Amino acid sequence: MKTEDTAHNEGPSAFAQAAELELRGVSKLYPGQREPAIKELSLTVPAGEVCVLVGPSGSGKTTAMRLINRLIPISGGDILLGGESVLEREPKALRREIGYVIQQIGLFPHQTVGENIATVPRLLGWEEKRIGERVDELLALIDLDPAEMRTRYPSQLSGGQRQRVGVARALAADPPLMLMDEPFGAIDPINRARLQDEFLRLQAQVKKTVVFVTHDIDEAIKMGDRIAILREGGVLAQYDTPQEILTRPADSFVAQFVGADRGLKRLALTTLAELKLIEPNGLRPDESADGARRVPRETSVRDALSTLLSAGGQPLTVIDGEGRVEGLVTLTLVEQLLSEEAANANANGNGNGNGNGNAADGG
Repeated sequence: MKTEDTAHNEGPSAFAQAAELELRGVSKLYPGQREPAIKELSLTVPAGEVCVLVGPSGSGKTTAMRLINRLIPISGGDILLGGESVLEREPKALRREIGYVIQQIGLFPHQTVGENIATVPRLLGWEEKRIGERVDELLALIDLDPAEMRTRYPSQLSGGQRQRVGVARALAADPPLMLMDEPFGAIDPINRARLQDEFLRLQAQVKKTVVFVTHDIDEAIKMGDRIAILREGGVLAQYDTPQEILTRPADSFVAQFVGADRGLKRLALTTLAELKLIEPNGLRPDESADGARRVPRETSVRDALSTLLSAGGQPLTVIDGEGRVEGLVTLTLVEQLLSEEAANANANGNGNGNGNGNAADGG
């Protein structure tokens, strides 16, 4: 996204296009409760990264998110966005500078798609011409035809389309931070995977700072640059990259929460482009080995394994973006990788790593 196209040229803004988020000893004790919902939570999300909050019920994931945009008052600690305390900001003005996407989407049913996306820019006093341009720009960004979609109503959209419009609305004022609370939780598995991929594609372009809440560890691993695993009572168990959490869980709680299939989950973080593939034996760029299925080099090893199994174990031909054969991947190759991963996990203490459980510096 070009700088001249950002919302911050429409008027003064407290933050840059993407801003670092820091939680410093944040606590939340609800009235009448003996134990806090969040207890001295400290972590930093670098500008332009996705932090996923995940944990069991009662771990305070959504509470932490609602503290960030001041939907509920904080009991202790501080929250900094772009180096400024959110506690010093007027709550309504702060929320207009934070994109918010929820599971129920929350589109206004009596407004068109275009009017829904334009909600915050209108509150900020943008000119109508710029609002129209921004609406069309965002519809194109989420792969919806502006001419066809801007005048439709939410009831005329599929669930997946409504969710994408919800993301576009959250992006409308080019916020420095986006909060996403179980955004794909109500979508069927096929469309959920598509929406996840669509958001990752979008994030690669717009590079927002994102706090993403989910109960699904597989979604956390796929979506997050960093993952914060919370225990009951809002205590941070581990904050680190997906690879580190899968390789070196901080303790038995994290290891159990991530699951016994950590090796398989790690395969989702590795692409075929990172493997030493089997030589293609002189195949021409337009050939496959004995009719083997062709998969792009960007495919994760986990997805390749699924394809291998559905193909009865027949080798897959790996191709680059121009269709040239780079090599073959086989079940044996994946088995070797799994064996190496298991050996590395055992060498690293099998769940007793340092864990960075209180990683205020972002792990």
